[in-house]
Amino acid sequence: MKRVLAALLLFAGPVNAQVSSTAAPVANSSGSVTNQAVQVVPSKTFASVINGVQCQGATLHINPFLSSTTGWSDPYERYYNEPVYDTLDLVGATDPEGNPVPDGRPDNPGNILFHKPVRTGQKTNFSINGGITAQISIPLDRSHIRTCRRAAEKQVELMEAALADKRLNYELARLKTCSELMKGGAMFHPRSPYSKICSDVILVNPPGVLPPHTHSIPTSSTTAETSDAAKPTQQQPSSPTSP
Repeated sequence: MKRVLAALLLFAGPVNAQVSSTAAPVANSSGSVTNQAVQVVPSKTFASVINGVQCQGATLHINPFLSSTTGWSDPYERYYNEPVYDTLDLVGATDPEGNPVPDGRPDNPGNILFHKPVRTGQKTNFSINGGITAQISIPLDRSHIRTCRRAAEKQVELMEAALADKRLNYELARLKTCSELMKGGAMFHPRSPYSKICSDVILVNPPGVLPPHTHSIPTSSTTAETSDAAKPTQQQPSSPTSP
């Protein structure tokens, strides 16, 4: 019985409900974005060329860059005039005694008292951006690179041998020419800048050839007596004796 009465009271009573919900979110967002891209172009791989043998290796490319950006607004306005309205509220309602009192609304709506200068915030944007890009190139065929390096080393050895052969021919030709000139009695002046060409050339006798020389032949005492005996003796004439 109590449950029935409670249900009748719940549905029989007047219900006055007023719901007011106001949602007016406001979001303002403004800005500017400047995107700058730096393109890295694949560069040529450097190679070493030795007497026709070309070998490539790992290459590192370092490229510095410098970029600038300028932004401005057109038309450019540094300030704008913001109106300042009259918000004076003295009358519009009365109190119980009949005196004028403010009613919450301006007495002179729309009346502009003065204009206030406000900065617009417009400005010229200038930026300088710099950086460095790096790129490394590595050949994938390592066996070919090793073979190419061995071939390049052989080419270097061949060139060094050819250089040594030319050097030997030059020294032999210099020795031959200087010796022939020295045999003929010709030579550079000691103060000549070319005197050093034959300064290290020395003339010597060939094997089995003796230089011009003299010998002294000694005489013994026996040989001297024999030569004296072989000479005829001469007698001196004697003077006659007196009787």
